[in-house]
Amino acid sequence: MDCLVSSGNRPKIMVTNDDGIDAPGLRALVQVLVSTNLYEVLVCAPDSEKSAVSHSITWIHALAVKRVEIEGATAYAVSGTPADSASLGISTTLFPSIPDLVISGINMGSNCGYHIVYSGTVAGAREAFLNGIPSVSVSYNWVAGKSNVHDFKLAAEACLPMISAVLSEIKNQRYPERCFLNIDLPTDVVNHKVNFKLAYCNKLYPYGDMDNAIIIIKDRSISMRLKEKNLLHFVSDLPKFFSRGKFPLGYKLTKQGKSRVKMGWRQVTSNTQGRRVLSTMTMDTNPEVCTEMDASPRSGEHLLFKREVRGAPVLEDDTDYQCLLEGYITVTPLGALSPADIDCQAYFKTLVPGVLESSSSSAL
Repeated sequence: MDCLVSSGNRPKIMVTNDDGIDAPGLRALVQVLVSTNLYEVLVCAPDSEKSAVSHSITWIHALAVKRVEIEGATAYAVSGTPADSASLGISTTLFPSIPDLVISGINMGSNCGYHIVYSGTVAGAREAFLNGIPSVSVSYNWVAGKSNVHDFKLAAEACLPMISAVLSEIKNQRYPERCFLNIDLPTDVVNHKVNFKLAYCNKLYPYGDMDNAIIIIKDRSISMRLKEKNLLHFVSDLPKFFSRGKFPLGYKLTKQGKSRVKMGWRQVTSNTQGRRVLSTMTMDTNPEVCTEMDASPRSGEHLLFKREVRGAPVLEDDTDYQCLLEGYITVTPLGALSPADIDCQAYFKTLVPGVLESSSSSAL
């Protein structure tokens, strides 16, 4: 991975998603990035809803691309998938140069556990990663009846310190090449849980050595050095920090769990009974919004089936979805490979060599 960020230019951030270029999550993220005046913001995103399309790509047909007006950004809507959009955006075919960082999101709904496999949001970041571009996928744990559109702006603001830290590491050529990040923000993003064992501060420059971190506060910046990890920079309003008596920003490093919503199928009689899925983790739906599939005509010969939830996710300690539900902002490093567990490798190491011999014997 070459160092793309130069001291004389603003870093280029390209934004994509799977909810579509008009989605409130993407628009809030772009607005917050532009408002910092620190970045050159590019947008290359699907022209319509593409949730849960995973890492599918368009192969046979050409993509239709249209310029879209988004204040402060150079933006294009693409007729393809999130992976298509990310690939096109980093190719230098559409934009004149390669972005320093790709951010996919902010998704309406969390992406944790096994549901990362289905996620178009994560696929947008993964596609950039596969092409050697640092990337981050961002999702907000939207819950119907509790969440509102303004939460996306709060989620974007909560991600700024991590974005700044990643770009700093890229500039200093320390950022790892073998992973990308998946960030999930809790439903109550304003009051998210803090991952530090320091509850009260009485001095202007406290210095604390916790079990998992060294915290330094100086002037108006909060810095955290994870043991044997790189330095992450947090910027905060210290007066507000002292009034609350705890750190207002915190991230928790997690690992991908195996959580998965149990789903089944039920037969329906109308296309309008299928609704837009807001989250692949909860299968939360919006009854007022229909997808293109819902609106497509079907002859009377077709049978119609709709997914439905048949059980809550199984939770595991200290994994992404469990920590998210506990109120943390979770940061999960991901890779592109899907190796099996060690015990499975050991099992097939014994089985495979004897398959042909066993087959020959049984044939006789």
